[in-house]
Amino acid sequence: MSGARWREGWRELRRYPSALLGLAIIAALVALALYTPIAIPYGEALAKWRGSEAWQRNPVNAAPLWLDRLTGGEAPRTQVVASESAPVEVRAFEGGRRLRIPLAFDFDAGDFPSELNLFLRAPGHAQPPFARLSWQTPDGRELALGGYRIGPRERISLSQDRALERRLGGLVPHIGLLAEPGSANEPDAEPRVLPGRYTLLLDVLVFDETAAFDAELVLYGRVHGIAGTDHQRRDLRLALMWGTPVALAFGLLAAVGTTVTTLVIAAVGVWYRGWVDATIQRLTEVNMILPILPILVMVGTLYSTSIWLMLGVVVVLGIFSAGIKMYRAMLLPIREAPYIEAAQAYGASNARIVLRYLIPRILPVLIPTFVTLIPTFVFLEASLAVLGLGDPLLPTWGKVLNDAQSQSALYNGYYYWVVSPAVLLMLTGLGFAMLGFALDRVFNPRLRSL
Repeated sequence: MSGARWREGWRELRRYPSALLGLAIIAALVALALYTPIAIPYGEALAKWRGSEAWQRNPVNAAPLWLDRLTGGEAPRTQVVASESAPVEVRAFEGGRRLRIPLAFDFDAGDFPSELNLFLRAPGHAQPPFARLSWQTPDGRELALGGYRIGPRERISLSQDRALERRLGGLVPHIGLLAEPGSANEPDAEPRVLPGRYTLLLDVLVFDETAAFDAELVLYGRVHGIAGTDHQRRDLRLALMWGTPVALAFGLLAAVGTTVTTLVIAAVGVWYRGWVDATIQRLTEVNMILPILPILVMVGTLYSTSIWLMLGVVVVLGIFSAGIKMYRAMLLPIREAPYIEAAQAYGASNARIVLRYLIPRILPVLIPTFVTLIPTFVFLEASLAVLGLGDPLLPTWGKVLNDAQSQSALYNGYYYWVVSPAVLLMLTGLGFAMLGFALDRVFNPRLRSL
């Protein structure tokens, strides 16, 4: 198409609000796809998604922040209290030091935290330090939490301390330690949060005068970030962001690969006719009855679930698709056009006639088909992942849905886990569909009155 025809097509396209909305959605998805590798590099994203210590400070199955705000809730957010900012009291004794570390924090949320963990680091100690813990509440009570030998890296899960749970009247520690005294003993009453300043006091005996000792108390919230977390504490924002370039790249490459190769093969068959055209038509008819999804399932089950292998199989199976017959019907009258005879008369080669005179004539009509084909392959990749045949290394929308399904997210009330990737998939399909239908009206004038 010449520049003038492109400008004319753009002016015509602007007449359709659906096309402009579709373009806006696609532009937003492309911008997110370009931003994602900059914000979270590929290697870092893979390392984090496979499991990383970076997620240890995230709550399990936490809803996104915006969901709590929409419902007007006061769900607690994660708080991290580090010994680096605490007023540590140091007393020396023969053979070591005694550290008194108060980890103080204010808690005034409308609900209890989902978990309580204490992370301790004592690297380079010849003899393990010993720590005794106590819990101080805003109303002046103090509760002894016991003593622990501390290794180089220690995690003390206060929430899973069954002895402490029994002492708290059967309340799990992350509720009982922050509840009003006696609030759960009333008939048909739920524990109520006691707001105020709490302190976890660490009394540590260190038998090395130079080795370091650090402590971190984590009160896990019930909401986290813009996308929430999953059962492995992973921030779903990573998968939703990286799912965008993966989905668009898969859809675009598959659409380009199948459309271009199918068009070239159809043009070759139309031009050479005879046994070449007959062979192409028979291969197409055989391939049309082959179910692509079961073949991909078989490849993923018996060989590999690599996304690039799946892409190659999709392109190969899509070459001899039903589109060849449609392109052939469009190219047959063009083959008999006078300018084709003129090209033969001045000695144009077969390849030049196919690539320069046949194919460009139907490209404008194929653009809408190409645009609407992209989300088809995006949904195909997501479907494979939902079936458990997605690339295990890549964080994608389909992988998020697969994890949600395996963890019964809807049954357990974690709707955000399913809704977020589903909305992104629907927006992708909607954006390309709206643009494709508008392009079809622009390039096919017979549809403009419909």
